[in-house]
Amino acid sequence: MRYLLPSLLLVALMAMLMLRGYTHSEILADHRVRPPAATDKVPQKVLEGGPVIDTRGGHEETLSVPDHRLVLTFDDGPDPEWTPKVLDVLKKHHAHGVFFVTGTMASRYPDLVERMVAEGHEVGLHTFNHPDLSYQSTSRIDWELSQNQLALAGAAGIRTSLFRPPYSSFSDAMDNKSWPVTKYIGSRGYLTVVNDTDSEDWKRPGVDEIIRRATPKGGKGAVVLMHDSGGDRSQTVAALDTFLPDLQDKGYHFTNLTEALETRSAHAPVSGIELWKGKAWVFLVGASEQITGGLVVALAVIGFLVMARFALMLLLSAVHARKVRRRGFRWGPDVTEPVSVLVPAYNEAKCIEATVRSLMTSDHPIEIIVIDDGSTDGTALIVEGLRLPNVRVVRQQNAGKPAALNRGIANARFDLIVMMDGDTVFEQSTVRELVQPFGDPRVGAVAGNAKVGNRDSLIGAWQHIEYVMGFNLDRRMYDMLGCMPTIPGAVGAFRRSALERVGGMSDDTLAEDTDITMAMHRDGWRVVYAEKARAWTEAPETVQQLWSQRYRWSYGTMQAIWKHRRSLIESGPSGRFGRVGMPLVSLFMVLAPLLAPLIDVFLLYGLVFGPTQKTIIAWLGVLAIQAVCAAYAFRLDRERMTHLISLPLQQILYRQLMYVVLLQSWITALTGGRLRWQKLRRTGVLGSPPSIPQQRAGGADRRPVA
Repeated sequence: MRYLLPSLLLVALMAMLMLRGYTHSEILADHRVRPPAATDKVPQKVLEGGPVIDTRGGHEETLSVPDHRLVLTFDDGPDPEWTPKVLDVLKKHHAHGVFFVTGTMASRYPDLVERMVAEGHEVGLHTFNHPDLSYQSTSRIDWELSQNQLALAGAAGIRTSLFRPPYSSFSDAMDNKSWPVTKYIGSRGYLTVVNDTDSEDWKRPGVDEIIRRATPKGGKGAVVLMHDSGGDRSQTVAALDTFLPDLQDKGYHFTNLTEALETRSAHAPVSGIELWKGKAWVFLVGASEQITGGLVVALAVIGFLVMARFALMLLLSAVHARKVRRRGFRWGPDVTEPVSVLVPAYNEAKCIEATVRSLMTSDHPIEIIVIDDGSTDGTALIVEGLRLPNVRVVRQQNAGKPAALNRGIANARFDLIVMMDGDTVFEQSTVRELVQPFGDPRVGAVAGNAKVGNRDSLIGAWQHIEYVMGFNLDRRMYDMLGCMPTIPGAVGAFRRSALERVGGMSDDTLAEDTDITMAMHRDGWRVVYAEKARAWTEAPETVQQLWSQRYRWSYGTMQAIWKHRRSLIESGPSGRFGRVGMPLVSLFMVLAPLLAPLIDVFLLYGLVFGPTQKTIIAWLGVLAIQAVCAAYAFRLDRERMTHLISLPLQQILYRQLMYVVLLQSWITALTGGRLRWQKLRRTGVLGSPPSIPQQRAGGADRRPVA
């Protein structure tokens, strides 16, 4: 289900977008209009004949409306704003007309087509997508007709024999390009209807001018061309309200075409499979309108969230940096007491020596406890073989990382406890910088600055950008808001008393670091970010390993949010975190990433079917904002800007991977699935902390790193 449902959702989403594009004439639409051509191949009797052209059964004749009868025809609808007003005026004056509807509009507004038929008007075809049929093949013409009929069947349960070509006018305008189309249309059983008078209401010439152009001369009958869609039709509605009673007073009757010609109705009822196909079509079109409309709203929401997050991050991270970097800043009295460093390890033979040796260079007094969680690759033997002072190995059967950490806490000698991963290396000053915030007695836990050590590959560079921009910049923001959601497992510190008050590390979730952080907030402790406490970790090297890691992270975060949901309604510190931190975590870590790919979906759709230039400009604008935030984050962390070269590619590819991972986590949670801990394969590429460039910035610490 975790793989099938995302695939089905993606296919359904693309299908809805394609259907919406088709019914909005954005897909398969042809807006070419052929200029006038020669007329020598058009029969003279057609050029000089009436507005109704009958080429059915192979014969060619034209028909005219009898005197004092007017057939009002309305093209391009139905329109949700103007068609009801036109129908209201016709009903007011007891007049009927013919509505030549496009399939796109009839599919989207079937209730208006149903009303036309119910109120006694006739409906004709005006193709589905309104192309100039003289450019189209016979198969495309058949498609335009059948799709238009399908929309009528679904909307009103009928089919019609009336047809009006797009861009048509009078009989004498028939030429060598349009005449073959008219003959073919007749062979398919349709009457082609053009017009005698053209109101040219689409030009909006004024009510009086519309009436003048629509009125026939000398009491003759006529087919009158008007429009109920395609723009502002207020003048058309006003003209009708005057035109109808004036000509009725002069003895004119406004009837349907077949009534004026005294022939059988153009409508035929549809039943059986054709009726159900039509209803299914109308339902799907309606669903696509609702879904894509919802997606547009979601896109607006995600756009607002992304911009709000960027603005908040830039503002609060600047405030945080100014606060902790000002000359003379101190958390409190210097913390010099010894620290217990816990290193939970499971099959970390490739990394564990580098991890332990990096700790031995620490400029703060520490003891090192390596908790071997049932490793089968000799991890514990490697540590013991180093014979380093103040390094102890505690063995246990494999019970998971939370149990290993709790075992380490029980064996720790000191009240300040630092936790790190078995694949991470510390700089010389990391432990000292990490524990200085404990000079403030309100601080219960400290998050360090986790960095990607293996950033030379493309995947590593993408994660490097994510760590610097998405994690550390976020932590500055959350620190200022007092709702840090996660202390990274690679580099974090705790008071023993704070850990004991919340019950230690829990195995209720797969994100024990997020779980313990939320528990700290709810217990009233401050959780802060120490930017100088740098730790270098080995990020996943392959897509599969990255998938496994992020799948566990996102699913574990959801578990932690659900576990601490009661904080939303509680009082005191728990309630403060619940009403500030929980919504922010839910929005920025769960909802926003899930909706963010909508930006790329609409980008792709816009590139292929929409306004390509505007789409590209909009996407580049979003990318520019992200680049500004990323550059600012890199500057704060004193990182080289060269890695940002891969930012555009990261936004296109990496974000989609994170989206699918998050979607799978949602599905796992909603279907009641259980996700097991997934151990990543390490390469041991980090032998010592990588050096980073030092930049002069105010009173910042410029001490060289190892």
